[in-house]
Amino acid sequence: MIHLSNGELNYFFKGVLSVIYKVYYQNDKKRNPKREETHSLYLEADTEVEARAQVEAHTDHNIEFIEAMEGKTLAYEQQNPNYKLTEFSE
Repeated sequence: MIHLSNGELNYFFKGVLSVIYKVYYQNDKKRNPKREETHSLYLEADTEVEARAQVEAHTDHNIEFIEAMEGKTLAYEQQNPNYKLTEFSE
């Protein structure tokens, strides 16, 4: 049996242990990246590779970095009023 507390990185979802990833991106791939124009979204996926594949399949974003969120870091991010999990429709 697995016991997970609130704010933890992993949790059961449809029988699979999933992870929350923070994806840093630029809005398009044609312009050179600028720090001031970096955006982020939060995404649930089984692996970093899957998270990247979801973003690439559903957006034109230029992905800069993907970070797994866990523990206190995830709890801190979840306190931000702009925190929202992105779900792509298939």
